[in-house]
Amino acid sequence: MLGSSQKIGGPNKPVEIEGASSTGAKYNRGHRVKGQWVFHGVERESAKTFLFPVPDRNADRLVAVLRDWIEPGTTVISDW
Repeated sequence: MLGSSQKIGGPNKPVEIEGASSTGAKYNRGHRVKGQWVFHGVERESAKTFLFPVPDRNADRLVAVLRDWIEPGTTVISDW
């Protein structure tokens, strides 16, 4: 999906964003291992999308991802 990611949004093109972690149990034994955070956005109207791995969820990094992947003038929707 990384190869098909593209800059999305713009005026009158709402974008939904979310983040997720691939954290899981190691060998199904209950020991949690640190996973990779992924930031994801979908343009509601066209279903265009971006997917971007991030090392952490600090505010500066997430704002930078938004600037890189979402066009100015976009309404951003999130439940964060």
